[in-house]
Amino acid sequence: MGNRAEATLLQHRAQIPALANKRYFNYGGQGPMAQSALEAVFAAHQHIQTDGPFSAAVNGWLQSEAALTRQVLAQVLGVDEGAMTLTEDVTVGCNIPLWGLPWQAGDHVLMSDCEHPGIIMAMREISRRYGVDVSVFPILPKPGAGSSIDTTSDEIPSIIATHLRPTTRLVIISHILWNTGQVLPLKVINDLCHAHSIRVLVDAAQSVGMLPLELGHSGTDFYAFTGHKWLCGPAGLGGLYVSAEARAELSPTYIGWRGIEVNADGQPTDWKPDGRRFEIATSDGALPAGLRAAIDYQNTWGTPQQRYFRITQLSSYLWGRLHGLRHITCLLKTPPESGLVSFQITPNGIPSPSLHRQLVQQLEGQNIHLRTLLSPSCVRACTHYFTLESELDQLVDAIEAFLHETMA
Repeated sequence: MGNRAEATLLQHRAQIPALANKRYFNYGGQGPMAQSALEAVFAAHQHIQTDGPFSAAVNGWLQSEAALTRQVLAQVLGVDEGAMTLTEDVTVGCNIPLWGLPWQAGDHVLMSDCEHPGIIMAMREISRRYGVDVSVFPILPKPGAGSSIDTTSDEIPSIIATHLRPTTRLVIISHILWNTGQVLPLKVINDLCHAHSIRVLVDAAQSVGMLPLELGHSGTDFYAFTGHKWLCGPAGLGGLYVSAEARAELSPTYIGWRGIEVNADGQPTDWKPDGRRFEIATSDGALPAGLRAAIDYQNTWGTPQQRYFRITQLSSYLWGRLHGLRHITCLLKTPPESGLVSFQITPNGIPSPSLHRQLVQQLEGQNIHLRTLLSPSCVRACTHYFTLESELDQLVDAIEAFLHETMA
């Protein structure tokens, strides 16, 4: 990076208070907010409390804030704003289709072995209540193995195809696998499943804010995401995209006043005609302003394509440096196509969960923030477009010092 570009990036980073005193690599868990986003949340709260908080003027303002935020999120995803539902987070977004589809005993759901525990437990409960059969297709190596993952992203559609059944109703995948960092070929998987009249639910926790998106051309049915990870917005606000075709067979399960139409007497008559039908009731009205400010902040540094290129450039650099360390095994055999870099400490070739925990705890004491994952047991570091190469060097040096200390 040239001197001018680096100076611009440093100026850009200076707007994020959390980066002033730490080296942060946990964007896949929660992204730190820019000062402009923090101020937007405060200003919105102040407006609500000064003019309301429950007045006709404020209520109208809240409705317009929600509508504007759906519009902005639709632009980020490349879809029609009428297909957008505001939610609290990815979990709520996934639960809307999971509980809203008309399940029958004997229906089959296929999911990967890289899905989040929240999705896994939701499907176990749906299976228990409705007699739905749930199976898993493999991506991860067998437990206890310390080798890198052999399955490539391009091979995953063919693996899915071999696990489909005549009774399969839904396939659940993540656009970016939260533990390995692999980017799945979304359109190929959608086309495969739709050829068999199967819907696809996508956990998009790691993709929105990282990948350039044009979901309108991907054939996506359900796409659940959050604003507090790679978009670096406030926690508590996310979204769900539902295609018009999928919406026709999806019924609201969580029901509240925001999702229904009423007549002149205030009596409910029908669902809202668009994605609003899945919204429920009162939520934090200050968060939409904060999320829009966070998106505006991201847009001041390059296009989505440029930011994604920078993210993968940095993750490739980190992967390469980690790959060269003794006793470190990167989960992927090639540089990741995302900002997620997962690795294992493998004395004698076997991953050590205790060393993973010890490393993360020790580095946090040095203001270097990573996290451990349990499935597979590993440590995950995340690179954003405003991560510095020098921070990656400091991270690798700290890991190398830890290895020297613990392996001596």
